[in-house]
Amino acid sequence: MTSEPMVGLHVSIAGSIDLAFNRAKEIGASTFQIFTRNPNQWKFKPIADETVAAFREKRKESGFRKVVDHMPYLPNLASPETSTMKISRYSIEEEVKRCDALGIDYLVIHLGSHLGKGTAVGVANIAEACNEAIAVSRGETTILLENMAGQKNSVGARFEELEMILAKVKADGRVGVCLDTCHMYASGFDLATRDAVERSLGLFDEVVGLDRLKAVHLNDSKGALGSRLDRHENIGEGKIGRRGIKEFLHYPGITERPIIMETPYEDEAAERKTMRTVLGLLP
Repeated sequence: MTSEPMVGLHVSIAGSIDLAFNRAKEIGASTFQIFTRNPNQWKFKPIADETVAAFREKRKESGFRKVVDHMPYLPNLASPETSTMKISRYSIEEEVKRCDALGIDYLVIHLGSHLGKGTAVGVANIAEACNEAIAVSRGETTILLENMAGQKNSVGARFEELEMILAKVKADGRVGVCLDTCHMYASGFDLATRDAVERSLGLFDEVVGLDRLKAVHLNDSKGALGSRLDRHENIGEGKIGRRGIKEFLHYPGITERPIIMETPYEDEAAERKTMRTVLGLLP
C-alpha cells in the first residue's frame, strides 16, 4: 500500500517551536520545515526541556512521518577563512544537537561559497563540517545538502559537486540531498517539460543516485533557465510553470519524499492556496 504524499510549507515557530505542528495542520499540511532559531543571528538560546517534550508529544499526536529543519543563513560551510569556518562549524554542530533533541528527521544546509579558492577547497570544508557535526551527534538526524542556484563561487549547483561531498562524509547513512527546484532551474537544469524533467532527474540519479534524495524544496523560479538567480516564485507562476512542476511531482519516487514549499506566500490564505495548488498537481 502506497503512503500518502507528505506535503507542507516552511512554517513559523513564533511563540514556541511546538506550535509549528498547529500551524501546519491548520493549512492542511502533512509535513513542514522550520528554523529552530533566528536564521539571521549567530546567537541563540538553548531549547527548554519542556519545549522539547511538547514538540515530541505533538509529533506523536500529528502522525507526521517526517519533519525538516533548515540551517540559519549566516554560516558558510565552504569558507576557507579560519574565523568563518570555525563559527560555521560550531553552528552546524549545535543545530544537529537541537535536531537530535527534538527528534527532527532532516537538517537542510546551504553549502556556501569557496570565496574564489576553488571547488575542491569548498567541497573538503563542507564535508569536514558534516563529519564533525555527525561526530558530536547523539541522535539520528540526517544532514541534507541543498543544491545551490549557481551563484559565483558557490558550491553544490552541479550534481558532481554534491557527489564529491557525499563521498567524503564518513557516516554514509547520516547525509543525503534536498533538491530545490528553483535552484535546479536557475543553475541550468531544465524542469519545464516532461522530457526536461526526465533528463535532469535522470542525470541526478546517474551522478548522485535517487536513493540519496531525502527531501524536496518545491519552488517555482522568478529567474530564467540558467539565470543563477535564487528567487523563488509561487507554484505555477514562475518560469518552471504549472506544467513543469506537475511533471516533476510525477517523476517516479518524488512523492515518497517530504515536499516543502518556500514560496512567497503572504498570509494563511496564500499558504492554503499554495497547498491546494500542489495537492492538485500530485499523481
